[in-house]
Amino acid sequence: MEELLRTNDITLIPLVKTLLEEEGIATFEMDVNMSVLEGSIGILPRRLMVRRDELDDARRILRLSGVKY
Repeated sequence: MEELLRTNDITLIPLVKTLLEEEGIATFEMDVNMSVLEGSIGILPRRLMVRRDELDDARRILRLSGVKY
């Protein structure tokens, strides 16, 4: 798996996951449970991972969809 994006924006991850999964690209969200350690204040970013062979396609989809990451 390769990191596609890293963000503190809690609305960006679901948007990107939806866009990619509609195109058949599986995603995996990391660091979801880190909010327990940080007290849910959003300091630690979450990461969205995709398969290495789908990374270029995922970036293209985000670029064509106008997603800034």
